[in-house]
Amino acid sequence: MRKAALERNTKETQIRGSLRIEGRGTYNISTGIRFLDHMLELFAKHGGFDLTLQAQGDLDVDQHHTVEDCGIVLGQLFLQALGDRRGINRAGYFVLPMDETLAVVAVDLGGRPALVYKDLVKTRLVGDLQTELLEDFFGGFVNHVGGNLHAKVLYGRSNHHKIEAIFKCFARAMRYACSKDARLKKQLPSTKGLL
Repeated sequence: MRKAALERNTKETQIRGSLRIEGRGTYNISTGIRFLDHMLELFAKHGGFDLTLQAQGDLDVDQHHTVEDCGIVLGQLFLQALGDRRGINRAGYFVLPMDETLAVVAVDLGGRPALVYKDLVKTRLVGDLQTELLEDFFGGFVNHVGGNLHAKVLYGRSNHHKIEAIFKCFARAMRYACSKDARLKKQLPSTKGLL
């Protein structure tokens, strides 16, 4: 079982998290931002990951530190749980329709952080979440997992559906990228011999 647990404490946030990659989609999420909780719950369920994330942040200042730091911790959990990454598929993508919305996410856990994020969200808030901070969440994730992530909404009307489609795609893409290929179980997924 590939799993991880950690605590990250700063003057702005205190976050405890745990992850089991070969999970059953169970979750216990509390960030103080209910819409972010909902997206992380979707991520766990659709990825088949067991995820706990308990965050307390300086929400009286702004949501930025909490949202970004949750992305950082999620990246660190996957980094720890994946270990040396031998035998993993490494890359994955998923295309998902969410009613009138269509989104695609592609990931490559090849060791190099990069993010391209285009959600087409046109409102400042969805639920209680400041939508512009999602790019910071995914930036924190890629910088700490060591991977590329490209997320794009192709079209849609509902801003809620746009964000939800991205998180469901993110979950399914990560599920495949983290999965092991029995034929390649002792190999690093790279011709360089290093990730």
